[in-house]
Amino acid sequence: MDVSWTVWVLTILGLSALIAVDFFIGRKPHDVSTKEAGIWTIVWIVLAVLFGAGLAILGEGKASGEFFAGFITEKSLSVDNLFVFVLIMAKFAVPSQLQQRVLLIGVLIALVLRAIFIAAGAAVIANFSWVFYIFGAFLIYTAWKLIQEARADEGDDDWEENRLLKSIEHRFGVADKYHGTKLFIRNNGKRVMTPLMVVMLAIGMTDVLFAVDSIPAIFGLTQDPYIVFTANAFALMGLRQLYFLIGGLLKKLVHLSYGLSVILGFIGVKLVLHALHENGVHVPVVSIPFSLAVIGGVLVVTTITSLIASKKMAAAEAEKDAKAETAGPSDEESKSLNS
Repeated sequence: MDVSWTVWVLTILGLSALIAVDFFIGRKPHDVSTKEAGIWTIVWIVLAVLFGAGLAILGEGKASGEFFAGFITEKSLSVDNLFVFVLIMAKFAVPSQLQQRVLLIGVLIALVLRAIFIAAGAAVIANFSWVFYIFGAFLIYTAWKLIQEARADEGDDDWEENRLLKSIEHRFGVADKYHGTKLFIRNNGKRVMTPLMVVMLAIGMTDVLFAVDSIPAIFGLTQDPYIVFTANAFALMGLRQLYFLIGGLLKKLVHLSYGLSVILGFIGVKLVLHALHENGVHVPVVSIPFSLAVIGGVLVVTTITSLIASKKMAAAEAEKDAKAETAGPSDEESKSLNS
């Protein structure tokens, strides 16, 4: 897709305006209701659909398909990232009224980081076609790693600070409590960070890892920097509201990691096939409509099986609790009561 500098500037200005609106909505710390989160989640998704449809109306049917494939993939990866955000919020006991401010800054950091990664990735791809082999191998490895972590149930119970964050805390010092939306305060004449600043740093550092996974994934669906950037931007916008909307549902998506591993593995294979095709090897070329069908199908199946599994787990827990109540005290408990 041939995009002029004028279109780039207008797109960035438009996205900046949307981000400003998002910031205006969340400028005052407050508890986000399910209704508010639901309305704005729908608004951001509708805007993404209108953008993709606009590309098709302008005669860019291929670009429109690539945008939707990239948007769905990046949105799915963002939902998985929300698991980590939940753990970080719990780790630092972030007050509910401040969580939206943390998420808003986190999204801004993610947008900046991904813009840098996209520019670097596009430059590398333009000059070194063999990088597709590296991207493909990395995505296949990431898919395998996701499956291993899902089987081991890693990362579900706690989140640990990395060495860099700990060194920053040691260097500047951290206040013992939150001070509203302030990031720094004066404590005994020394300027120290508030816990809110630490949380934002933690979210930002985590965003770097997320970008490393997501950018190769979307470059496996399209090599157009404009589509890569806009798909990422629309996927990230509304992430704050989505956090509050599906916060309770996240724990029920027990098979999400397996679904994402299939999607990343599929895109990894697609990248390798694309690289082979570019080098003159006669191999099948995966089309965008087929990619959309695979990605959408995997997500639907993953969601359905996750909800079924969660329902069975809840029923089993309820049955276990019921049996424990009707069984009465154990022998040891009886002896303790008699004594």
